[in-house]
Amino acid sequence: MLLIESERNNKIMASKYFVGIDVGTNETKGILIDEQGREVVSASTTHGVDNPKPNYFEHDADKVWYKDICIISQKLLNQSKVNPEDIKCIGVSALSSDCLPVDIHGKPLRKAILYGIDARAMAECQELTDKWGENKVIELFGRPLGASDIAPKILWIKNNEPEVYAKTYKFLTASSYITYKLTGNYTIDNFLGLASFNPLYNRNGSINMQYADGICTARQLAELKKTTDIAGYITDEASKDTGLAIGTAVITGGDDSGAEAISSGVMAPGDMLIQMGSTAYMILCTDKLYDDERLWREEFIVPYTYDVSAGTNTSGALTKWIRDTFYLDKVHEQEQGGINAYQAMMQDLKEIPIGSEGLVVLPYFAGERTPINDAHAKGVIFGLNLAHTRKHIMRAAYESVCYSIKHHFEIFKELQIPINQIMVTGGGTKNEQWIQMLSDVLGIRLQTPSVTIGACYGDALMAMIGANHINNFTEAKKLIDIGKVYYPNLENTLKYEPYYKIYIELYKQNKKLMAMMDKINQ
Repeated sequence: MLLIESERNNKIMASKYFVGIDVGTNETKGILIDEQGREVVSASTTHGVDNPKPNYFEHDADKVWYKDICIISQKLLNQSKVNPEDIKCIGVSALSSDCLPVDIHGKPLRKAILYGIDARAMAECQELTDKWGENKVIELFGRPLGASDIAPKILWIKNNEPEVYAKTYKFLTASSYITYKLTGNYTIDNFLGLASFNPLYNRNGSINMQYADGICTARQLAELKKTTDIAGYITDEASKDTGLAIGTAVITGGDDSGAEAISSGVMAPGDMLIQMGSTAYMILCTDKLYDDERLWREEFIVPYTYDVSAGTNTSGALTKWIRDTFYLDKVHEQEQGGINAYQAMMQDLKEIPIGSEGLVVLPYFAGERTPINDAHAKGVIFGLNLAHTRKHIMRAAYESVCYSIKHHFEIFKELQIPINQIMVTGGGTKNEQWIQMLSDVLGIRLQTPSVTIGACYGDALMAMIGANHINNFTEAKKLIDIGKVYYPNLENTLKYEPYYKIYIELYKQNKKLMAMMDKINQ
């Protein structure tokens, strides 16, 4: 009891604090840490996603992104009772590869087009491929152009909303818009700029007009900075909105997946992150670039390192769909004070054996990013018979997300990329049965960090670097502890293998039919 009270007093006495906030697809989270990197308080709030038509996904920049920033900032201050003047620096990350056009006054001209789950710009991907040539695209990206690239999204606006394009002063992402709202400065981090905006920026931060020509002007792109660079300081207006002190430093911030990786200690070659959120995202830190058209690669946030990254379009989004479609009764019971609906699902999961008694799901309910990079991909529930119940469909859905991650690991193995440790973060880590299932499917040991709130913690750590409170990422890594370790049951690994093979073959056999279905429903 005395030790707990002593630790509490140490936190209260700390004179330097740092804030990290991350805006995700369906939720925004924030954390306030002390000068030792320890959590003081955290907060969260949820929001929706607009889906006006198939393959179109959008956020309202002010009603979702900035509103959430204000809500979280005020919650952190109110819960902690910390003097805003004692907060030395703020870091913000957000969902990446989105596209928001703003006018000369910084006002959004339309809702933001979201990342790879929004596949409206596939025709523009082909247009740019025809313009640059397939070989040049592979040289530039290491893969074909896809729904996660921002250049085709900008071109889509130019082709389909010329009045919006004509008024656009800057094309921003979520993180760069939030930083602008807080500081009045237009910046974007080099990790996101060189990856998602590729090939519009040169490595030195200048605009590559050879490729930007016909897409946007140099003036329409934000200034490229390092993630931990100070982008500016809280303005009078932002102070009124958030409660943060005028003049508080704000780092450039950036991509949520990069911040999530930092939060879990992924800071050296061989370190890997699996982020289990609404989607699944993987970042494997490397000491060199690996080119493979099935994956993404870029320079990493940590200086002098690179990464191989990958992302699926559904993870928690699929399990939420299962809950809301097949377990609505449990949702209603939860609302009346009963057991959490997801816990009820996990009780059912235990009753169904590995392989869901002959049921395999393809989790492509919103198309798919890596490794198939197919916006036409469709969700499939294969093997249904009259003996199957919602329990089988639910378990097969959870298994399918694990199979989609295993699909990537097969490629990492093929490319002989060293992996030393794998950290798992995100909302999915609340479900220990699911993470154990993932460990079993992969046949690999997995770990979670002790602080599991995710990207916002990485933002706060990078704010410490930006404020020169710590010197570098090596010092930041020392602040991160291991939480739980999951060891694979290798007998289960063998049992999953034949179902995984069916999973792989199922997409190959239905790929053409999926594209035909989209063509029929255009």
